Amino acid sequence: MSALKESRLWRILTSPSRMMITVSAVIILISVVRQFTGINDITSPGATGATIRFTIPLLMAGLGGLWAERSGVINIGLEGMMILGTWFGAWFGYLYGPWVGIFAGAVGGALAGLLHAILTVRVGIDQAVSGLAINLLGAGTARFLSGVFFIGAGGDVNVSPQVKSIGSFTIPGLSPFLTHLGEKHILVVSDVAGVLAGFVTSINWASLFMFLALPITSWILWKTRFGLRMRFCGENPVAAESLGVNVYRTRYIALAVSGALAGLGGAYISVVVTGNYLEGQTAGRGYIGLAAVIFGNWQPAGVLAGSLLFGLTDALRVRQSTSVHALLLVVIALAAVYGISKLRKKDWKGFSINIGIAGVVLAYYLINKVVPDEFVTFFPNLTTILVLAFLSQRLRPPAMAGAPYRKGEES
Repeated sequence: MSALKESRLWRILTSPSRMMITVSAVIILISVVRQFTGINDITSPGATGATIRFTIPLLMAGLGGLWAERSGVINIGLEGMMILGTWFGAWFGYLYGPWVGIFAGAVGGALAGLLHAILTVRVGIDQAVSGLAINLLGAGTARFLSGVFFIGAGGDVNVSPQVKSIGSFTIPGLSPFLTHLGEKHILVVSDVAGVLAGFVTSINWASLFMFLALPITSWILWKTRFGLRMRFCGENPVAAESLGVNVYRTRYIALAVSGALAGLGGAYISVVVTGNYLEGQTAGRGYIGLAAVIFGNWQPAGVLAGSLLFGLTDALRVRQSTSVHALLLVVIALAAVYGISKLRKKDWKGFSINIGIAGVVLAYYLINKVVPDEFVTFFPNLTTILVLAFLSQRLRPPAMAGAPYRKGEES
């Protein structure tokens, strides 16, 4: 009965109407914080644009993890697939143009995804071990190929030659109007205008292309026959096989797509964000993408929410560290409100924990004027731990994700 209540609660919280109310409340809260602190960069068009650039690689990695785990295979190798995406994207982008580089990054990631499929689905190697091997192989392969190809082309073992820019677009009329309205600093109105201005000002064409992966993934997983079969393989591969589903083939396709999406995220970093390959530039984003899958409860919209949250903290860190400090007030308010909601239900434990969190964060806010960059970098990992600790009863991973499966055997 309790599980049924949790499931109903989760559906209510994630319903479109309730999500709109929640988003509106958060925007109002952030607007009040901006007015109180005077940190106007929180909702500026520049902060929004930076958030988009930081979010897309995480979203691609997260969607890649979603494809893999919905088919029943844990893909810890997302980081290695992203690394290969950065290398292939930069090299082929340098040779043939940025769009070819984007496509090549997807191919490089897909090849790594297929290798992960061979090792886990066909050979039967432990999925975590295979994923770690892919990460090591991806980093080693990229360094080897850099020494072979980059040095003679004007780069070196750590840096590739520069890739031409894809280009960006700005919606005329709408962008200047929203930017001007955002600079008025009107409560809520300017905040909404500033955020919207970031979506219509200097948007890279590749960003628009990659955002399409979200609705396409959602449509395939929940509206197509293949998506149903893939989710069935993640929940009960034995039953799926008994009904005629080719579990091996389905997982091969899912892992190839998973790698391609991660490779796209890597190619976006090297082609769009930096304009060249830099060793170590993925900076653990494959792991953070996997964290976004957990944060989002294995749902596309949830993966987007987690990617945006992690991307926002990175964007504010590189723009103004004081912005992250100001957002602590948002955390305090949300923890306090959630604690009060627990009090109304006479959940004394939940009330105490949330009020305690609010008190600790408030004390930190009053004592310190700046949040260290090291903490901001660790924030995605901390958020994942908190989600697992406080929402573990509401998380619904695929039942057989990570479990070994051999064709024709009962599990």
